[in-house]
Amino acid sequence: MDNNENVFSNNEITVTYAPRCCTNAEFCAKQLSNVFRNSVIPWIDLEGAQTDDIINQINKCPSGALKYHLNQKEVA
Repeated sequence: MDNNENVFSNNEITVTYAPRCCTNAEFCAKQLSNVFRNSVIPWIDLEGAQTDDIINQINKCPSGALKYHLNQKEVA
């Protein structure tokens, strides 16, 4: 079954968005609009803020539709 998740990643973090869980409270777009953008596709731009700010905003998501994990850095 397709859960319709969207995945966004950069060197530091991977963010997933589950639209079926989203309650559209819009905390993400109102409080961190450089990352969570309403009118632009892709709507999540992880280069729009520091990773710590993105994590703090995701932790405020009331529905749990936004989740993240830190990417492991390769050891040379």
